[in-house]
Amino acid sequence: MASQERTMPFIKNLAASDRKTRTSALNSLRTFLSARQTASALTPLDTLKLWKGLFYALWMCDRAVPQQGLCADLAGLVHVLPPAAVVPWLRGFWATMAREWSSIDVLRLDKFLLLVRRVLGESLLWMKVREEEEGGDEKKKGKKKAGRKEGGGGGGSRWNAERVEGIIGLLAEWPFVLEDDSRLAQEDEPEEEEEEDEEMGTGTDGKKKKDSLSPRYVPVGLKLHVLDIWVDEAERVGLFPDDDDNDEARDIVRRITELVETLQRCTMSTAVRIRSRQSLVDDRLPSSGQSGQEDEDSD
Repeated sequence: MASQERTMPFIKNLAASDRKTRTSALNSLRTFLSARQTASALTPLDTLKLWKGLFYALWMCDRAVPQQGLCADLAGLVHVLPPAAVVPWLRGFWATMAREWSSIDVLRLDKFLLLVRRVLGESLLWMKVREEEEGGDEKKKGKKKAGRKEGGGGGGSRWNAERVEGIIGLLAEWPFVLEDDSRLAQEDEPEEEEEEDEEMGTGTDGKKKKDSLSPRYVPVGLKLHVLDIWVDEAERVGLFPDDDDNDEARDIVRRITELVETLQRCTMSTAVRIRSRQSLVDDRLPSSGQSGQEDEDSD
């Protein structure tokens, strides 16, 4: 534990009150995360410690423009990390948001709503294969793709299957998790070690909180926000292409829609059920009308 603390001396500076100190710490974090060996060696506790520092950095960030910039910077860290470290990193984000959500006061809520939107959007964007990742052979053939619209391209290389599995799994594990599933994960998880509780066991409200990367309880407010924004962010990254031959994009939307449909049918929260229904009848979804009609019939 002490050795990890020495390799990440900027953690405390992420929550500093001085803007220049926080900016310098964020730049150090980018450099740290971009190193494949160090990023891949991050433990779940390391990830939680980093995200707690980032959480407080945004907590103390004032004024709209700096807040917007910091949210974009934090969300963009997924593109700095080695691919194998992205899903554990995002798991740490959702764990931190779930743990701290109820302690966010109304004056600070907007910037954390924006952070969740930006992280969700960048997570969906990370599933897409970028041109520089397609390899030399693809670059040679890339000229014929130049006329395609952003997000509207077809072809089998547009979306990375392994990344899609990781992000869909995270959505099912955190913002779209059922209350019963969350409780079962909490009951099955062994007790955390005392040393870890001392390191990261206090939230913004001063209460002891365990350092878990397994779903415990995802606050209803956090679920409602993700239900409000997921279609917007899916559209922004190109999951609703104009062409009819992008089966990969349609399959991703179908899988996310199934998660929302499960919430709609099985959640114990009336607010989540209503918001899930509203999400499913969005005109941008291929089967929006059918989903809404089936739910009305079941009621």
